[in-house]
Amino acid sequence: MAGRGAEEHPHGADRLCGAGDRVYSRAVRRGRVPRTDAEAVPCLLELALLHPDPDDMDWLVPTSPQEVMTRLLRGVYDEVSASQRRVGSAVAAFEWYAGLGRQLNALAAPVEGSAIRVLDGLSRIQAAMDEATEACTTEVLTVQPGGIRREAELTEGLHRALALRGRGVRMRDLYTHVARHGQGLLNYLELMGDTVEARTLDEVIDRLILFDRTVAFIPANADRTMALELRHPALVEYLVTVFERLWRLAIPLTAALPDTGIEGISHREQSIAALLAEGHQDAVIAERLGISVRTCRAHIARLSETLGAASRTQLGVRIAQVGLDGHRPSLPGAALTGPDQEPPTVR
Repeated sequence: MAGRGAEEHPHGADRLCGAGDRVYSRAVRRGRVPRTDAEAVPCLLELALLHPDPDDMDWLVPTSPQEVMTRLLRGVYDEVSASQRRVGSAVAAFEWYAGLGRQLNALAAPVEGSAIRVLDGLSRIQAAMDEATEACTTEVLTVQPGGIRREAELTEGLHRALALRGRGVRMRDLYTHVARHGQGLLNYLELMGDTVEARTLDEVIDRLILFDRTVAFIPANADRTMALELRHPALVEYLVTVFERLWRLAIPLTAALPDTGIEGISHREQSIAALLAEGHQDAVIAERLGISVRTCRAHIARLSETLGAASRTQLGVRIAQVGLDGHRPSLPGAALTGPDQEPPTVR
């Protein structure tokens, strides 16, 4: 019976079946439910949303919704990190192959209609972007890394955005969470109205612009004076898939960022803590999150103060103990408590 029930409930904790939703909700409201209530929904036990009551094994008690949310956020973070690593490898490979092509062809003029074109110089990049904009009829997808968007950056492509809006083309943009604090971006989104939908993530991949899912533009060097125009269907489809997965994980700009669940730790400090746990230097963390090194170090100082860490080494230990490294936290208590330090409250 249990095996058949499991086959009928192929889902995760992020999308419970109707029966599972009802039983789990009842367990949260009442504190526990009879074990017989869960016979028809084995998914709740398999997903560890219900577990036996140690005082009476005929009853099941629920895992707290806060702990379930923490699990889901940890899974989202892991999935985003994996996607970013795969895309980073692909972009590095494109750049390497583009370098070989430049050596062989001495930057010969590109062939129109080729699957990959190297655009050398800002004027050629702008001309190709204008051409793609003019031909676009349905949708534009963009990833915009970095922090707060400068007015000059937003103005640079405004004429293309307005032309697209005039033809009824829909636009979806991905930014870092830091971009939420830029008034220029908010003004731009207000100007564009329903034409543009924006979402944010802790980190995004390097700049990507996709027109009608048929042509993509990505940087070809660090200072972005060269770009690749990609028209190969397999490459474009791959980049569209990456965008859609990041889009699904991103948070709408109009929605608040989720609570970290740890008293005194902001969402940005949680992201910094996870990158510190991976061994990254301050400058790398700042670049990936779209903030200045000075701001990054100020957040690290606040993390150290909140967690009662007197050194970087001790901060790493505290981060792991409270679960800010993306792994399950150890029990908050003596391990996090210094002589005059109260342990962070995990909600």
